[in-house]
Amino acid sequence: MSQLTNFTYDEITIGQSATYAKTVRELDIQLFAAASGDINPLHLDADFASQTRFGERIAHGMLTASFISAALAMKLPGPGCIFMEQTVKFRLPVCIGDTVRVELSVIEKQDRRKTVTLDCKAYNDNDKLVLTGTAVVMAPTEKLALPMPKAPDFG
Repeated sequence: MSQLTNFTYDEITIGQSATYAKTVRELDIQLFAAASGDINPLHLDADFASQTRFGERIAHGMLTASFISAALAMKLPGPGCIFMEQTVKFRLPVCIGDTVRVELSVIEKQDRRKTVTLDCKAYNDNDKLVLTGTAVVMAPTEKLALPMPKAPDFG
C-alpha cells in the first residue's frame, strides 16, 4: 500500500516545489455542483454554454482552485497542514477532459506561527497557465507517514 507523507515546517525550504495533477471528469463537475450549490448553466448545460464566449461547458473556477488544496494536502506540506489563506486569479477556462497540473513553490516561511506561503500555478494539457495565486498554510510540526486513503468512488 502506498504511503502518504508530509514535510514538517523545519524540513521545508524556500524554493522547495511539488506538482500535483488531476483530470477533470464529467462526474467532478456534477459532484462539485451538488456539493457547492453552484449550478450555473455554464457548467451544466451544453446548449447554454455553447452560446457563451467559451463555446462549451467549463469547469467551475473554484473546482480548479480546489486542486491547489489537494496539492497542499497531498504533496507540500502534505498531511497535517492547515489551509489558512488563498489568492486566486483565473486566467483561462478549464474544460471537461483537461488534466490540470498544479505547481507549488515555497516563497516564504514565518517562524512565529509556523506558516508557509506558496506560489501556486495551474496549467492545462497544452501547458497554458489557467490559474495563478498564492496559498498560506500552517505547516505540520510532526512528521507523518500514513497509509494512502482510498479515494471515494462514485462511478
